[in-house]
Amino acid sequence: MHTILQPEGWAKPIGYANGVAARGRLVFVGGQVGWNAECRFETDDFVGQVRQTLANIVAVLAEAGGEPHHITSMTWYFTDKAEYRANLKGIR
Repeated sequence: MHTILQPEGWAKPIGYANGVAARGRLVFVGGQVGWNAECRFETDDFVGQVRQTLANIVAVLAEAGGEPHHITSMTWYFTDKAEYRANLKGIR
């Protein structure tokens, strides 16, 4: 048995789930990006999008009663390695 995690007020995703809570309360957070609950990017700023992405992850975890300290693994994908390196201080 599993539960789809859909934070209140978020647009319904098409073709994926923002998160799934599985038996034993394992929570799998779907790939998140730097857009808001209405699926709109509020900024094209790298650091701003990273912060929004992290806020999205926290929102999905909260739907399952989880918090950031419950995260056991995270994989990040960036489209611009140079921009990532240039902005490391801003995302720490």
